[in-house]
Amino acid sequence: YPYGPNPQGKYTMLGITAPTVVKSGPGVVLQVVEIVSGSGSGGVYDATLLTGNSAANQIAVIPATGGTIDNISLPFVFVNGLVVAPGTGQTLAVSYT
Repeated sequence: YPYGPNPQGKYTMLGITAPTVVKSGPGVVLQVVEIVSGSGSGGVYDATLLTGNSAANQIAVIPATGGTIDNISLPFVFVNGLVVAPGTGQTLAVSYT
């Protein structure tokens, strides 16, 4: 498998309701699941800080879907670190290596 030995992800973080540094350093984000829909869009960033993130370092947008659950399969390599920032009201889960 070209993205590592375990395509399901070696690590997971559940219940993300606020911007969170999930991992420092390089890795691969494999999947983001919107557990609870919100009224604002969230984002996934190649970063190590919770602030100052923008389209310049954004990996994915987690849309505000109004009741449907999103399952965003990436995989995408990040270099600096992995920051997951839920939108207003969202609860997210992420799988990564």
